[in-house]
Amino acid sequence: MKNFWVYFIIITYFSFFDRVSAQDLPLIPYPQKVEIKSGYFEIPKTISIHHSFSKSKNDKISFTFNLFNKANIIFIKNSKKNSQITFGLLPPKIEERHQDFYVIKIFPKEIIIESESEKGRFYAINTLSQLFSYYEAKGSIPCMEITDAPKFQWRGMHLDVSRHFFPKEFIKKYIDYLAMYKMNTFHWHLTDDQGWRIEIKKYPKLTEVGAWRARSMIGRYKDDQYEEKKYGGFYTQEDIKEIVKYASERHITIIPEIEMPGHASAAIAAYPELGCTGQQIKVAEKWGVFDDIFCPKEETFTFLENVLTEVMQLFPSKIIHIGGDEAPKTQWKTNEIAQALIKKEGLKDEHELQSYFIQRIEKFLNKHGREIIGWDEILEGGLAPNARVMSWRGEDGGIAASNLSHEVVMTPGGYCYFDHYQGNPDTEPIAFGGYTSTEKVYSYHVIPEKLTDDKKKFVLGSQGNVWTEYITTPEQVEYMVFPRITALSEVLWGTNTDFSSFKNRVQNHYSIWQKLKINFNKESINQPLNLLKK
Repeated sequence: MKNFWVYFIIITYFSFFDRVSAQDLPLIPYPQKVEIKSGYFEIPKTISIHHSFSKSKNDKISFTFNLFNKANIIFIKNSKKNSQITFGLLPPKIEERHQDFYVIKIFPKEIIIESESEKGRFYAINTLSQLFSYYEAKGSIPCMEITDAPKFQWRGMHLDVSRHFFPKEFIKKYIDYLAMYKMNTFHWHLTDDQGWRIEIKKYPKLTEVGAWRARSMIGRYKDDQYEEKKYGGFYTQEDIKEIVKYASERHITIIPEIEMPGHASAAIAAYPELGCTGQQIKVAEKWGVFDDIFCPKEETFTFLENVLTEVMQLFPSKIIHIGGDEAPKTQWKTNEIAQALIKKEGLKDEHELQSYFIQRIEKFLNKHGREIIGWDEILEGGLAPNARVMSWRGEDGGIAASNLSHEVVMTPGGYCYFDHYQGNPDTEPIAFGGYTSTEKVYSYHVIPEKLTDDKKKFVLGSQGNVWTEYITTPEQVEYMVFPRITALSEVLWGTNTDFSSFKNRVQNHYSIWQKLKINFNKESINQPLNLLKK
């Protein structure tokens, strides 16, 4: 009888893990394939790591555990006294396998991570850290095998620092948030009408004048109220170098955005000769779109080429974002230089003049080994030969560019604008408008159905956009981003299917965010796809 109860207890203890469903695992983004095995890996206080790559790469990987507040996990190389994590290389790559492909094999005494790339190992550790964080209280992790790789190559988040400026240390935190959920692209919106945020040594007035506005709008736009206080800030080139290095260590590429030819009020306020009127203007104090636009003269192109030269020295990314959106042509219609250029180049109208402007910039960047991406307005008047398009006004711009065999990033406002409300506007903080709940983000299908199979390959991925007219503090950025970033991360990893499963999993991450003191919206996941269908 005694042996029966011993046997019963052992079977019951082990069967707990046998009953674990793969979908119960608190992983975001969810892996492509998970197979639960029998047995469990007991979490020790010390884990030894065996690997075949350098210490510096190991240092890059180990930080992921710190993101999930796992300070009790200590890395000790070449120690065989404790449970261990072993890194290995996969067999020779087969053609269809993604470059970031990885495999995790969890056995009772060993965890094996296999990948062909450092980035793949990094993502594997990211996945493993989520498992450790969740199962720490239980003391054991179910044995399993995970086979995984992302679907989309552009998995990004954007942040506007022109309307409101955020300090360097928060930018690093923001990059950490991207890394936590396997994002790989940070689109940094550095210049706009309301502030120029990047130091350009050749043109010091860009930050001496352009980085500061006399006052700022407060409250709702229609109230037309202001805080009568000088506002601004900028990042020095040393700040940017530090941030770029920080992002690189987390396998995140920063795409800088320098707006042109519109959204240029801050630059023209610093150097009035760049505008079409030659008159002194202010750095914009209101939100919105303004008529002030770069004059398409040689001095302007020289200025922009010099600016972009310094930008390229700071950012190693292959792609530079040149804006191109919301550029009113009013001043060009009455400007002698603009009209003379239209006639000289045989252009049809001001829209073709914008295309000429963008193509001049593209040729310059191409000559230096870089390529451009712009908002979907750059399609107007003719798309530059090698340009990528970021489709924000719905999907039509992305579809048009894909059909022209240009690569696109789909970021339609209805799904990807995180400055929109994520709940009832009557109870949520003031936002730009619109409605995008976490479930709505999760329901997004990145590749438009209208695209034929041979054009779908031009869709690189998507990103969440955070415009900051009504987002004034780092805490408010976090509130607008979490938990929507987790939904988008799973969309871009290519594993979004059942929202109810995702909802359960994301709630398991609340404790992680609380440990990290992230200010998140607890009700966004409970909001419907359409607020009108309550």
